Formats: sequence, C-alpha cells, structure tokens
Amino acid sequence: MTASPVVDIALFAAKLGMVFFVILTLAAYLVFAERRLLARIQDRRGPNRVGPAGLLQPLADLIKLLTKEDFIPAAADRWLFLLAPAMAAVPAILTFAVIPFGAPVTIAGHEVPLLIVDLNVGLLFFLALSSIAVYGVAIGGWASNSKYSLLGGIRGLAQLISYELSMGLSLVPVVMLARSFSLTAIVDAQRAIPFIVYQPLAFIIFLISITAECKRIPFDIPEAEGELVAGFHTEYSGMRFGLFFVGEYINIIVLGGLAATFFLGGWHGPFLPPLVWFTLKTLAFAFFFIWTRGTLPRLRYDQLMHLGWKVLTPLALLNILVTGWWLALTS
Repeated sequence: MTASPVVDIALFAAKLGMVFFVILTLAAYLVFAERRLLARIQDRRGPNRVGPAGLLQPLADLIKLLTKEDFIPAAADRWLFLLAPAMAAVPAILTFAVIPFGAPVTIAGHEVPLLIVDLNVGLLFFLALSSIAVYGVAIGGWASNSKYSLLGGIRGLAQLISYELSMGLSLVPVVMLARSFSLTAIVDAQRAIPFIVYQPLAFIIFLISITAECKRIPFDIPEAEGELVAGFHTEYSGMRFGLFFVGEYINIIVLGGLAATFFLGGWHGPFLPPLVWFTLKTLAFAFFFIWTRGTLPRLRYDQLMHLGWKVLTPLALLNILVTGWWLALTS
C-alpha cells in the first residue's frame, strides 16, 4: 500500500521527535548512571537525594545549568565562542538519523522503517559528521582566548584527527564484507553471523578509536583537569558548558549504536524484539565507557599519539589487506 505525502511527512516528523526525545533523555540519565556506577566503584553512594533513589537528579542539573550566568570572556571571539558548543553537539545528533534501530514495522497498513533516513552512503555521512565535530573542540579552545583552553583545543584537534583515521580504516573491511555503504545493508548482511566474528581486530580498533573520539579516559587529554583546569571548555558556563557536556554523552550513545550496527548485527538477535536488542547492545557500550573511566589511568600525550599512529593505523591497514586477500580467495 502506497502512503500519501501527508502520511510520509507525519511519520517522518513522529520518528524525528521520538528519536530526539529518546537521545536527550538517554544522555541525561547516562550522566546519572555514570555518577552512580563510579560511586559504586569508588565505594561511595553517589547522587541519591533528588527524587526517589536520586532519579530526578538530571532535572535538577538541567535547572542549574539553565539558571547559571552565561559568561563570555571580554577578550573572547564572541561569535566563534557562541558557535562552538553547537558544533560539538549537533553533529552527534545528526549522525543518529542514519542508524537503523529496529526492523521495519507496519503502522496503519504502511511499512515504516525504524530510522530517520536510509542513505546509500550512510557510513560516509557518519564519517563526514565526525570530522565536523572536531571543529567544536578546536574553535572552543581558540575563541576563549585562554592558554588552558587553547592547549586543550590543540590537543583535542590532534587526537580526534589521529584516531578518526584509524576509526575510518577499521570500517573498510565492514564495507568490503557488506558490499555497501548503507547502514541498513550492513545490518542485513549480519542476519546470520555478526561481523565481529569475521573482524575481531577491526572491532577492537574501532572500539579504541571511538573511545578516543568521545574523549573518554584513558584518552581525555583535551580536558585533563590536573593540567588544563577543564581544557577546551574552561571558559564556558551555564547551558553552553551544558551543550559540551551533553554532547559528549550523546556521542557515547551514537557511537555505541554505530558499533552495534557495524559489528554486532544491529537489531538482530534471538527471542527479544529487535528494538530491545539494539538498545541493549548500545547501552552495553555505554557501560563499557563508564567502566573504563573508573578503571584506567590517563595516557600521556606522547603515548596517545604513539598508539594512534604507530599501532592502530598500521594494524588497520594490514587488516584491510588480509580481508581483501581472504575475499579474493573465497569469491
């Protein structure tokens, strides 16, 4: 049955609103979950005063950020200073538009795919947006006119560019196996066996690279509070700081969803509904990021660059060659 343009627009708007609401809610409660889990690791209680079991803490944090003074340093580049937080958060939200988070469902006789838009170059769209996100860190550090922020911005720029290369190279074997840049086609190609079985090395490289892309411990060099106060967002306050902060957690959710899409079969799984499988896999990666933060120490800057350029990138290139050789033998 062919849907009318009005129905198509209504379904698109409904999916867009639902995804936007779910991502922001998940990001807010991921902050809460991280604070509680880290408290458990450090043998303390964590936030537990606002609401039952502290569940209203994200709302209290939002009110605090909205009511705090929005301060702009006198010597800052005003327009770039205002633009940087949006450039850090918006690309992460846009990336979710191409992630299929469930099998198509039928609503009122119309088959509705559970993603915002099915691009035939969805993987390239993700890589392009991850490149744009680098500018939020760099511009925020530069526009603040602060030595601490500038150092954090330079560190962040070098780190994100370095690990974006290994991240992109780790996805080349996925494209070779699926023979498509479409994320829907990549998920369909894993209907029987997830790509992590064929590409464990690519999965490990991608996992390390997205940890660095999220600027999480042990790769939180751009913030490094012991050295740079807060790094590239030192001079930010109020909701502009909140955009940097929430953008990081949105990025965790999005990159976790992408890791599940590329290597764990997306929504495929036995017994449970597809949407539940996708959610569980994504939240498993979020738990991994929290666990590493509470467990690992921070790398030195030279160690971080050495790992990216001298270990991950050569391994990713070698994996591409081996995958091509294997496909040529089996074709």
